[in-house]
This record gives sequence, structure tokens and C-alpha cells, in this order.
Amino acid sequence: MSGHVTAVSSNGEYSFTKPNRDSITLLTGLGVEGDVHAGVTVRHRSRVAQDPTQPNLRQVHLMHEELFAEVREDGFEVAPGELGENITTRGIDLLALPTGTLLRIGDSAVLEVTGLRNPCLQIDLFRDGLLKQVVGRDEAGNIVRKAGIMSVVREEGVVRPGDTIEAELPSGPHRPLERV
Repeated sequence: MSGHVTAVSSNGEYSFTKPNRDSITLLTGLGVEGDVHAGVTVRHRSRVAQDPTQPNLRQVHLMHEELFAEVREDGFEVAPGELGENITTRGIDLLALPTGTLLRIGDSAVLEVTGLRNPCLQIDLFRDGLLKQVVGRDEAGNIVRKAGIMSVVREEGVVRPGDTIEAELPSGPHRPLERV
């Protein structure tokens, strides 16, 4: 599986959206340099309130640009960075990757996929009704989360729009993504 980066975003302050950048620097074991969610332990406010010593499995958020076209069909305009992702992708089925997949991006960056983003009510504050577009149920009644995936940085590097993404699946039985 492969694809490419269409946008990169970061924000040093807590805010739902993240401004697009020319590049972001991924730091091993921390996340995006200068981003409010970078760190060894959890940085998302709701998770910090529960237990601030939890490991940060949500260092880097990736979202597939194809989702924007999907929600546009239902009248929602969304652009890269507006849903809080750090890396916007195209051409790679992020939601189909198993836990532990390595994503090699650009010249040297490597991310390890930890799970699905669990979107919150802030999405409806951004665009009323958008949460139902990115979280739904399948025919069997199972919850389907479409708001991207979360990862940790295994090898640092600079990531820019246009960089290639190569997925390296883990060996052994694959574990499907769960919310983190």
C-alpha cells in the first residue's frame, strides 16, 4: 500500500483546527515538533483528566483526504487541518491498516499506527452535524469511525506535502484498528 501526503498541519495551542504548514518535523517518541499534542504521555485534555500518566498513543493524527470528498456530498466543506489532523493523505486506505503498521514517509520519517481516532463533539461545534458523517454504524450495528488514524513516531524526519507514504504491514496475525 502506498499514497502521498497532501498537507501537513500543526498548532502549538489547543484548538480544534490546525494551520497548514510547509513542513512538520516528527520527533522520535514525541510527535510533531511544536504541536500541542506532542509528548511521551497523553496530551488530549479528556485523556489527561482521566490519567495524565497514560502513554501518548496519539502523537500524530493522519486523515485521508478522500473523507473530505465524501462529506462534501452531504454538504460539508472541510479542508486539510480543519479536523485537527497533522498529516492529510491521499491514495492510501488508512482505515484498513492493521495496528502496528509502519508508515514510511518522505526521506526518513517512520510512524507506527496505534489505532483509530475517536472523534468527539468538537466536530459538531466546527460544523453542526459533521460528527454523524465521521462516526456511524454498519449494517450489523457496529460503530464505524472514519476520522482518521493515530500513530507514534518511531523514526524522526521532516514531512512535506508531496512526500510518498509506504505502508509496511506487521508480521503475524493482523489486529484490526480500535479506537485509541
